[in-house]
Amino acid sequence: MPPIISIQNLSKVYASGLKALDGIDLDIAEGEIFALLGPNGAGKTTLISIVCGIVTASAGRILAGGHDIAVDYRKARRLIGLVPQELTTDAFETVWATTSFSRGLYGLKPDPAHIERVLRDLSLWEKRDSRIMTLSGGMKRRVLIAKALSHEPRILFLDEPTAGVDVELRRDMWRLVRSLRDKGVTIILTTHYIDEAEEMADRIGVIRKGEIILVEEKAELMRKLGKKQMTLNLQEPLVALPPALARHDLVLKPGGQDLVYTYDTKGERTGITALLADLAEAGIRFRDLQTSQSSLEEIFVDLVKERA
Repeated sequence: MPPIISIQNLSKVYASGLKALDGIDLDIAEGEIFALLGPNGAGKTTLISIVCGIVTASAGRILAGGHDIAVDYRKARRLIGLVPQELTTDAFETVWATTSFSRGLYGLKPDPAHIERVLRDLSLWEKRDSRIMTLSGGMKRRVLIAKALSHEPRILFLDEPTAGVDVELRRDMWRLVRSLRDKGVTIILTTHYIDEAEEMADRIGVIRKGEIILVEEKAELMRKLGKKQMTLNLQEPLVALPPALARHDLVLKPGGQDLVYTYDTKGERTGITALLADLAEAGIRFRDLQTSQSSLEEIFVDLVKERA
């Protein structure tokens, strides 16, 4: 089965000379949830904006449902729904009016039953006659989703959909995304939250400095993201690591006061028990220990180094 989205050699260079995207190749299968991870400025929003027809590409080709988004814009755009990162709404409109109007923009006949289903799924039904300006930030974000779903798209882009929202809305969003996927909708999600990608995605892509540096199945990538570090603050500084500790992945920090152990939380064993036993056997005692998870930014840098 051909991919529902096919991005071929896509590049974007702004008038200022900034290269936002550089030779992106990406296929997304119909019915999958694809999470695109990347730090601020990586090109996530630019990529989505080009596919959705908001920004013009400098080079490359994009097919949505077999339709070229530049040549056959109307048919391609009809398949796509977008929930933008920014809260842009018609403040004086009611929830019902703005959602219904969004459907009409695609030339579709009114369908009150569909609009009602969407609003109920998003817990907006009781707010249907409320003006958007009176809603909370979380409710406004739900309205953006309702507008994106008003024309029954086959492809839905969610650009940082849970940034700055409470835990309850995030959970509601996850449930909604799963239900949409069950109905055959393809979901493309950008996020900073590793747990969000782990919770929902079938595949995960990583973008950095305008380039896709990897696309992998979720399980494999989460294995790579599962590395942690444990830092042991020693009672007495070491000049060098003793041979008895050579089998462990240890780094002695300058000054000899701290030992850093890197381990995989997703593995069957972390090796911490064996390490502590070897430390005791070698007569090395520590005052304190702490664990830390690499930041998303650090993980991306490591991934880039692996592929350099």
